[in-house]
Amino acid sequence: MSISFDVKLQAKDVYRFNMYQTYTGIHGLMSVILAVAAWVFSAATFGKTEALYTVLYIVFGFVILFYLPVTLWVRAKATIRTNAVLSDTLHYEISESGIRVTQGEEEGELPWDMIYKMVSNRWQVLIYSNRINAYVLPREQLSGQYPALCELAEKKLEKYRRRLKGAAEKDG
Repeated sequence: MSISFDVKLQAKDVYRFNMYQTYTGIHGLMSVILAVAAWVFSAATFGKTEALYTVLYIVFGFVILFYLPVTLWVRAKATIRTNAVLSDTLHYEISESGIRVTQGEEEGELPWDMIYKMVSNRWQVLIYSNRINAYVLPREQLSGQYPALCELAEKKLEKYRRRLKGAAEKDG
């Protein structure tokens, strides 16, 4: 079994990858906890200290919570604008032997046994080559081949190395 498709990443795809990376790790969790803590402090200090401190806690919570997503969006747009590899179309061929990516004269291969993990969510499939770097495959660009991709992954990857949406969600 072999599937092939083209992917042209957009800023929203890079942004979604960065948000996933950030908020599934400790950094994202800590930012949410700090923002909530700041709002709790603002409620606790309301009327007990100067109004300026209460306002500062509220503002601090919003800055913590919204600074990171805004920064990631700006960085994603800059990445697509300045990185020729990511901004051009990538051709993927996924087969029993692994994943082959080509772009013009350049080519790279990732055998199944070198895949760190494969994860999917509502918008994309992420094929990690290590803990940080991943191939980003927007699901809307898979040309209806998501079920075949899942089938290949189920054959080739151990269960702990794949977190793909269930069979009922493969088409959507």
